[in-house]
Amino acid sequence: MKRITVPPRPNWVEKAQAVGFGFHEMYGEPYWLDDAAYSFTLEEIETRVEEPSQELHDMCIDLVDNIVRSEEALDRLVIPEDLRDAVQRSWQRRDRHLYGRFDLAYDGKGPAKLLEYNADTPTGIFEAAFFQFNWLTDQMALGVLPVDADQFNSLQESLVEALGQFPKGPIFHFAAITDNEEDRGTTVYLMDCAVQAGHLVELLDVREIGIDAQGRYTDLQDRVIDRCFKLYPWEFMLREPFGRELLRSGDIFIEPAWKAVLSNKGLLPLLWQRYPNHPNLLPSFFVDDPAASTLSDYVRKPLLSREGENVTIFRDGEEPITAPGNYGEEGFIIQAYAPLFESEGGFAVLGSWVVGDRACGLGIREDRSRITANLSRFVPHVIIG
Repeated sequence: MKRITVPPRPNWVEKAQAVGFGFHEMYGEPYWLDDAAYSFTLEEIETRVEEPSQELHDMCIDLVDNIVRSEEALDRLVIPEDLRDAVQRSWQRRDRHLYGRFDLAYDGKGPAKLLEYNADTPTGIFEAAFFQFNWLTDQMALGVLPVDADQFNSLQESLVEALGQFPKGPIFHFAAITDNEEDRGTTVYLMDCAVQAGHLVELLDVREIGIDAQGRYTDLQDRVIDRCFKLYPWEFMLREPFGRELLRSGDIFIEPAWKAVLSNKGLLPLLWQRYPNHPNLLPSFFVDDPAASTLSDYVRKPLLSREGENVTIFRDGEEPITAPGNYGEEGFIIQAYAPLFESEGGFAVLGSWVVGDRACGLGIREDRSRITANLSRFVPHVIIG
């Protein structure tokens, strides 16, 4: 693994705008980098990223059954009482899921280490599946990259295939906070994949979901919502006016309710308990576990944090590094510190994607801080050799 610089494509901004990638800049900072890439060998991708990601996903799925059957585990994850029935029924039905993203620490030397599993509302799929592949083909055509260069990236075809497994209905709704450009762009891209899979689709703001007299979910045209992808966390859905009907929602929502236990940082100590000393796991503990005190270099994470909020890194003899945010009331876990790949671009985290139940793609974000937050940058990758 190494970071390389390349000439940016002369018209990449126009290309981004043309395909709806308006969030190539966010918060006044560049988000997409066209003049850099991370280079891997094929053997490195296969043995250090793809195979471990597949194994980690299989381990997580294996663990779900234990979690949903255990009130103690659900207490540990602070799954709200009024959501537990929905979680358990969803798992009992084996409601179909769509995708997720492992965040991995990999410095090019030892095994990749799991930092967290973004299993409910992961973003970054459009830039990983579509725009970085365009970057690859353009740079090959320009002669910047060799003609036999490749990517770990079968994301788009995997998404179309996975979405095709959902039953065809009158309308497949897709819901997000639509005034958030990144969330809207991600959702619109997934809608396009659903169209390719043969669905009729409709975009809906989450806040516009209604309930009719029969207790059915409806859109702004009072059409019944039979199936709805939602880029919106399960714990947030409980706060919405339609939240009281979640127990009766059946298998309407994607991601399904059982994914709430995998998107929770409490998954990390539960995995460590189940698979101690696994080469792709970091020692992880709930904060009240005496074993947590054995770690001198560690990271404290809220159970439900997103974008690195309220994460704190403690290293022996150094000042703690903390990201601000609004999480933490629900509790914390402690995870052993793992070094990230460091270069002139900052610190890189590998986002390894699973669609359906198959590891099938990679996206990389880098940040000037060791805590990957909302000002991180997306950098494409390439396989050479």
